[in-house]
Amino acid sequence: MSEKTAPVVELKDITKAFPGVIANDRISISFYPGEVHALLGENGAGKTTLMNILYGLYPPDGGQIFVRGKPVVIKSPTDALSHGIGMVHQHFMLVPPFTVAENIVLGSEPRKRRFFLDMEKAVADVEALSDRYGFKVDPRAKIQDISVGMQQRVEILKALYRGAEVLILDEPTAVLTPQEVVELKEITDNLAQQGKAIIFITHKLQEVMSMSHRITVIRSGKVVGTTAASGTSPVELARMMVGRDVVLKVDKEPVTAGSTLLRMEDVWADDDRKLPALRGVNLQVRGGEVVGVAGIDGNGQRELAEALIGIRQVKRGSIYLRQQEITGLSVRDRKDLGLGHIPEDRQRTGMILDFSLGENAVLGKHHRAPFTKGFIYDTAAVRDYGEQLLELYDVRSGGIESPGRSLSGGNQQKLVVGREIDSDPDLLIAAQPTRGLDVGAIEFVHRRLLEQRAAGKGILLISLELEELLSLSDRIMVIYEGQLIAEVDPKVVTEEQLGLLMTGGQVQQRGVEGA
Repeated sequence: MSEKTAPVVELKDITKAFPGVIANDRISISFYPGEVHALLGENGAGKTTLMNILYGLYPPDGGQIFVRGKPVVIKSPTDALSHGIGMVHQHFMLVPPFTVAENIVLGSEPRKRRFFLDMEKAVADVEALSDRYGFKVDPRAKIQDISVGMQQRVEILKALYRGAEVLILDEPTAVLTPQEVVELKEITDNLAQQGKAIIFITHKLQEVMSMSHRITVIRSGKVVGTTAASGTSPVELARMMVGRDVVLKVDKEPVTAGSTLLRMEDVWADDDRKLPALRGVNLQVRGGEVVGVAGIDGNGQRELAEALIGIRQVKRGSIYLRQQEITGLSVRDRKDLGLGHIPEDRQRTGMILDFSLGENAVLGKHHRAPFTKGFIYDTAAVRDYGEQLLELYDVRSGGIESPGRSLSGGNQQKLVVGREIDSDPDLLIAAQPTRGLDVGAIEFVHRRLLEQRAAGKGILLISLELEELLSLSDRIMVIYEGQLIAEVDPKVVTEEQLGLLMTGGQVQQRGVEGA
């Protein structure tokens, strides 16, 4: 990027307020063609709100947006695309039964004789676009048959097909293997070399350092600073994000594992399409240990957690908590026996978004004292407990009576994690416990999980974050197509080796065993 290059997008004094909070406080940032510009900040810092304003999902309360030096008003994503601004969301918006080409041209389909869909031209256009940017996608493949990393390429191609010169990537590495992260870096480098401006939102400091040219840190709705990636460090970035020193490396105290808390024997279960998702799973978790489950998203992790907690039927096999079989018990009965669950989808299964924060804080124990006395629901006890939980887990909100949907995604996650850990279960199923959390919140959650381990509790950690699995786990099980195919020692295996196992490959390495 030349020093004389003019910014393609400028945000000047952007301000946005919601009830009880100023999300963006006179933020000014410039984005240049030919660079990858990372946005970092704590949960609730305002970076996602800022990008939603740029993409037309929110109107700003104040400030201006300039595109190629001219002031513009962006009222919708359609407006944003008309100005060359595209966004790839963390949760992909693709139609699984459709082909790659059909998804890319959807809504902008080429026509022949004005009325008829020209699929041959669509395929040719997608092939040409893919070749131009080095994406290597098969336009005729169905979305449901391709990898998560390839689906992300399709989302990027959708934006490029519509003429995007500025690409906003929201947590783009959240569901990728280490190999796919390397491929994404190659893609963003290539796009930058061809003059695109890439805005990269993430909480992963090492990836920010390796993938970005410049980094802007936002804290409490304000810009703390902008720095070149080559002139900073993860430690300094973490300090800028949270305003204090952050421990980036997890130090685990040695703990002697106790008796078996969880045992799964030959467990089979189907997915929502009635296809096999778990195929003969055998697993044990003992007290005082963290057992990690590593795998590419969609290989049975969600079904494993749901079968354990009781919201997915087990077709065959048995599940035991301590020595008691719980295969046929209800969710409430399992929780009352000491089973906790941090669900992977905080909005779908972790919270009731229209309930107040206090009501969400007591979900799962709302039927017990002190929250319910006989048939009377004690709202004062619920409010008091909820306020304590929000303070303990630094959940930033507009008040205890605010609805769950009023929280940012990261603050929703902190509430769910806090509620489940504070319930003090004997066995905790932690599915993606730090998804969407900033570095300070991740440090806090990791510390609380290790406190549970030190107290003799068992933890089944299901995560797409390989660094998290390697840091916290005492053992790691690799899941592939619904089967546990290997057990690895986190002190021995590397991220690259773990990534290879996750794709069904084999690694000849001490500490790697077939499951």
